[in-house]
Amino acid sequence: MQGKPHARTRGFQAAKERTVTMNGRFVEFGLSMSASTPTPSAPLPPSKPAQIDWPDAQRQQAFTRWITALAPAHSLQLASLRPASADASFRRYLRLDSANGSSLIVMDAPPDKENCRPFVQVQALAHAAGLRVPAILAWDETQGFMLLEDLGGPTVLERLDSQRPEEAHGWYLQAVDELLRWQQASQPGVLPAYDAALLQRELQLFPDWYVARHRALTLDDKQHATLVQAFERIVQHNLSAPSVYVHRDYMMRNLLVAAPGQRLGVLDFQDAVYGPITYDLASLLRDAFISWEEDFVIDIAVRYWEKARKAGLLGSASHSGWGADFGEFYRAVEWMGLQRHLKVAGIFARLTLRDGKPRYLADTPRFIGYIRSSAARYRELAPLLRLVDHIEGHSAPVGYAFGRM
Repeated sequence: MQGKPHARTRGFQAAKERTVTMNGRFVEFGLSMSASTPTPSAPLPPSKPAQIDWPDAQRQQAFTRWITALAPAHSLQLASLRPASADASFRRYLRLDSANGSSLIVMDAPPDKENCRPFVQVQALAHAAGLRVPAILAWDETQGFMLLEDLGGPTVLERLDSQRPEEAHGWYLQAVDELLRWQQASQPGVLPAYDAALLQRELQLFPDWYVARHRALTLDDKQHATLVQAFERIVQHNLSAPSVYVHRDYMMRNLLVAAPGQRLGVLDFQDAVYGPITYDLASLLRDAFISWEEDFVIDIAVRYWEKARKAGLLGSASHSGWGADFGEFYRAVEWMGLQRHLKVAGIFARLTLRDGKPRYLADTPRFIGYIRSSAARYRELAPLLRLVDHIEGHSAPVGYAFGRM
């Protein structure tokens, strides 16, 4: 089951680096651009500016001083500043045009709420691995402002239609290739460990935020013990897989469509860790924002598994010797997906109730569906399934028995 490889270019051209001091610690980096990035033949007309809301006048003034000082070196058209996007954290992104016809991205990350050092570290690791990630052009660590290359768009998610899996197939094969590129660059001791403590903290988001706060339910002692036992099994199962670099949110919303001859762009990598090889594939195939039929998921999983064995990441020839059997591997992906779905259900509830971002909670039924379908496959997870059904107020369906243990 071999997919046709898509044409792609390798490497980036690194420009010089320099350091400047202004308003605290300010670092300007050399631009790293793909060799195939097109250069516009003529400047584009400036985009219409939009209102930018600031939490306070002091931060707005600090930003104005910072971006104004950068404008000459990057030919910035300051009047074009406009919102680009926001994410599930306290970061937000702005876009502005350059006189040469391109655009750039500004990350606004208040330092009392967001630490940009992991972003800088992981960007360097991903770039060294050959991933197409935004180049960091300037960074004021003290104030939490960063100027980034704009990789453009749209996201791959915007190109997908859940009713047309045949059109999605090629995109997923490209995503698998980039994931393998990232995993093959893995080294222990570089990124934080995705260990039992972190896995447990993530799982605890489900009872703390989804059950107690969103559903307003109080679990009795027996129900609480069911969750504890299920969480222990999930963590133990997931830690049996070998460790690699984990993007930790590897899904089509964070992958960008590339120009012909370029690879997919990769975003939202700042929370990367070193942990189970199954996590990013589970994130990709059991996406937060789009769902696929089982046969499509298994097809992509098989293709990943074959390539991972050839790359020496899985199988008898790998360092761990783990994952030689596809059934074993796919069960591990499902158990890792269960971990992620429980975590994200809690996160989406927290985003709504604590952070005032209710749009995320609309996708929670997808995660509950993932949780129920995965738990229904394995006898030892039957108590968890019954508890989730109680929380949701409905009965468990008859599950598809692939990989039942």
